[in-house]
Amino acid sequence: MDDYRVGREWRRYEGTAQRELFRGLRERFLARHAAGSGWVLDLGSGPGRFTPYVGTDAARRVAIELAMPMLHGLRQHWPSSVDRPELLLADGRKMPIRPRSLSEVVVLGNAIGFAGGDAIPLLDAAADGVAPGGRIVLETAPGPGTASRYLHRLPSGAMARLLRAPLTAVIPRVTREGFQVFEREDRTRHGFRPVTESELTERLTARGFVVRESMAVAPALGDFPDRIEDVRAEPGAWDRLLVLEERLGALPIARREAAALLLAAERPSSVGPASAERGVK
Repeated sequence: MDDYRVGREWRRYEGTAQRELFRGLRERFLARHAAGSGWVLDLGSGPGRFTPYVGTDAARRVAIELAMPMLHGLRQHWPSSVDRPELLLADGRKMPIRPRSLSEVVVLGNAIGFAGGDAIPLLDAAADGVAPGGRIVLETAPGPGTASRYLHRLPSGAMARLLRAPLTAVIPRVTREGFQVFEREDRTRHGFRPVTESELTERLTARGFVVRESMAVAPALGDFPDRIEDVRAEPGAWDRLLVLEERLGALPIARREAAALLLAAERPSSVGPASAERGVK
């Protein structure tokens, strides 16, 4: 790890409308599931792109990373208006944090998939850190990604005009024509471990969690940067695109084949004796 890779990771979510869309959808998802108080953890924080959105301003943040240059990058990019987090150089599978002590644990950036053979131990360690009443937010890459056939065949520039119509009229057109599933390189041969939505749900449910939301990131226009640029240039269209992508991202086919999937679950404050601690090692 070096400063070049740290900078490249930071720039992955800025500079184009497409990257802004990817960033905005993640920020909105984090905001919907942010813990209001207590300690919150960004596990595998990188240079801290999303750490300020983990928890609310009333929470106390901590970031864990394996690479010291990433933590240096977090310090450099940290907004002055937000309290600085505690920084820990540590292995997420063996976190120096007491089990069940965190109001929220967030694992973004496909850290689970990049853990390869340690993907499930990392997931289990993250879940073990969540206190009763706390939340876990995860990102995985279960599939190659999708694109809306209807939105793809629109004439150039028509996307922004379409978003002037009520979304209740747009969404049925998109779902009626369905989604194209992309063909992509098999990343498993490079050690990547795809984790599906059903696998995440089964693993978390066995530990007593309740899934609150799962969403594919930008399943409609994510792979069409020119059309996303057209939307950003149209006043008022951008916010409607975010909502459209969120609603389409909730569809089962989009989640199943998502190039990036976000999932939020909660550990209930109290569980019955039959379900408590199931699957805990």
